[in-house]
Amino acid sequence: MPSRYLETPRYTQLEMPRWANLANLLTILRLILVPFVILAILEKDHIRALVLFACAAATDALDGFAARAAGAATQLGAYLDPVADKCLLSGVFLALAAAGLAPRWFVVVIFGRDFYILAAVAFLLWVTPVRRFPPSIWGKASTFVQVMTATLWLARDATGSSWLETVSTATLWPCAAFTVWSGVHYTWRGLQLARAH
Repeated sequence: MPSRYLETPRYTQLEMPRWANLANLLTILRLILVPFVILAILEKDHIRALVLFACAAATDALDGFAARAAGAATQLGAYLDPVADKCLLSGVFLALAAAGLAPRWFVVVIFGRDFYILAAVAFLLWVTPVRRFPPSIWGKASTFVQVMTATLWLARDATGSSWLETVSTATLWPCAAFTVWSGVHYTWRGLQLARAH
């Protein structure tokens, strides 16, 4: 057989960059959905808000599963995932308060913890060589409780159910407690990192 038939093909399939995997694309989709969820809440289109939020929340579960299943965890995903979570949840609670659908003190608790954590991370980046801040078990628990609280509040507004009115109101205090405690736990971890370096 002539050697020209054994040559390596000149044209190969273009390789996608490592960051452009399903897990990161799902996280980016969550970020894209944030303004649409906020707009639906402000316009008091409760069913649309609930559906969009449910889709955004589903990507939070799916991106982690996709990253683990495909072994496609990336540094970009590690940074982007918590940012997407905070944008979604903070945006939803802020919009609910702005629309008069949630108490303002609760939003202050959510935002206060997030700003505190961001300030603490910035300080640690400045004074220590630490560059990785993996989420704690309490941080994950706080995010889960916040997602459930937001879902109940949006479902209450979408259905007008008196039962959901009672349940959603009851979730505020546990959610606030998890949020504050996760902030305390991150403080403890931050002090440990600072002392170690």
